[in-house]
Amino acid sequence: MKKIILTLIIVLSFIGLNAQVKKDKGNYSIPENNTKKDTLKNKEDGHYFFTIVKDIETLDVQNQGRTGTCWSFSALSFIESEVIRNGKESASLSEMFIVRNAYLEKAINYVRMHGNFNFDAGGAFHDIPLIIKKYGIVPEEVYKGLDYGTEKHNHAELNAILISMVETIVKNPQKELTPSWTKAIEGVLDAYLGKIPQEFEYQGKKYTPLTYAKRIGLNMDDYIAITSFTHHPFYESFVLELPDNWAFGKAYNLPLDEMMETLDNAIMNGYSVAWASDVSEKGFSFKNGLAIVPEDESTISVKGRDNKHFSDSGADKISNAFDEPVKELAINQKMRQIDFDNYKTTDDHGMHITGIVKDQNGTKYYIVKNSWGTENYNNGYFYASESFVKFKTTNLMIHKDGIPSNIKSKLGIK
Repeated sequence: MKKIILTLIIVLSFIGLNAQVKKDKGNYSIPENNTKKDTLKNKEDGHYFFTIVKDIETLDVQNQGRTGTCWSFSALSFIESEVIRNGKESASLSEMFIVRNAYLEKAINYVRMHGNFNFDAGGAFHDIPLIIKKYGIVPEEVYKGLDYGTEKHNHAELNAILISMVETIVKNPQKELTPSWTKAIEGVLDAYLGKIPQEFEYQGKKYTPLTYAKRIGLNMDDYIAITSFTHHPFYESFVLELPDNWAFGKAYNLPLDEMMETLDNAIMNGYSVAWASDVSEKGFSFKNGLAIVPEDESTISVKGRDNKHFSDSGADKISNAFDEPVKELAINQKMRQIDFDNYKTTDDHGMHITGIVKDQNGTKYYIVKNSWGTENYNNGYFYASESFVKFKTTNLMIHKDGIPSNIKSKLGIK
């Protein structure tokens, strides 16, 4: 085996990459400790060898800390890449500006629904266009959202307080809601995350959050959600039944093959994609730099727990499946639907797909930018196999121009 791998590395070194890998800070780059600069690997001692098919520029990997706000981190990373694609000067945008305003909107919805609704830290990709259109956006350096005295985000106390507040408001102890309850929610948000600046100076110019949103030069109506399930008609939009879909955002429903065609078309034409998926799967291992669907999952053992991430998705997972490529399940529409209907595919985590690679066997994987910091071998990135993305995607957010023209026509999108 070692001789075969050595031969493979030598051959790949002469083939070279299909796309230029940027070395600038904040862009995806080959780890400095990688022994072969022309070949990517999943981990230091891994025998998955990847060559780049397409690589889209991004900013620095961020760390969501101990929060359930991956939806904001991943969608804003996507928006940042969209600003770059659009030829504008990109700045790191404030995830907590989005989170702070979304919490207020969620609280209002929760009370209007008499508490028969999900209220938590979670959210969905379409929350970002919604918030930016209503409230604007600010750079990260203007609003860090860390007024509670730590260097990293931790919303355990904040979330618990907000939940208890909205539950009390729904009980309506005065038999009639006062006009003060939303101010009370905002007071807690201000105490933990900081007051939102009404006006700020950035790079020598004054902005409000709404005028800065105009500066980034994106039309928020151009961003749509795509999914693929059979409990609704294809080529129509529907409210995706996910607990964190508090804003009742709609997604366009495509057959599985056309959802994947749309994803590939977008990436190959320079449009990155926000990706919502289930990461509680055995084959998801951030530490091993992979998300895969082995035919035989019984070979994967989970060691210990990882309380930094939900569902122990960052825990140690041990298997030869993470050491070298193995045969994966062939995914179809029926399998997706069964797992979704039985809560085996849930909307666990939001991430950012920024490119495509192929392994030494020609199998396709997607380059995924995560929001768990840069502690793994690939500096905060990992590789998700085509099988995993087919199986466990709950929805994608994409610029409408990244959709193939024939599929746009079927969806009635102009």
